[in-house]
Amino acid sequence: MQYRQAKTGKLLIELLPNKCDFCGCCVGVCPEDAIELKEAEIYIIDERCTNCSKCVWSCPIEVIKFNKAGVPVR
Repeated sequence: MQYRQAKTGKLLIELLPNKCDFCGCCVGVCPEDAIELKEAEIYIIDERCTNCSKCVWSCPIEVIKFNKAGVPVR
């Protein structure tokens, strides 16, 4: 199985996009500016993400999860 790559190896941040209300809390706390909200969709920019998990803890409705196994390529 292949994984999306982040700066630190496997991307460990997983999104549940159908639940997102686009509040932007995750965007504001990301130190690497690796999260974008565009046209009613949320994206993690794999090349910038360091898996710090600040976005996970900032999301008030638990749309962003920490996945120790890694996130498969879609």
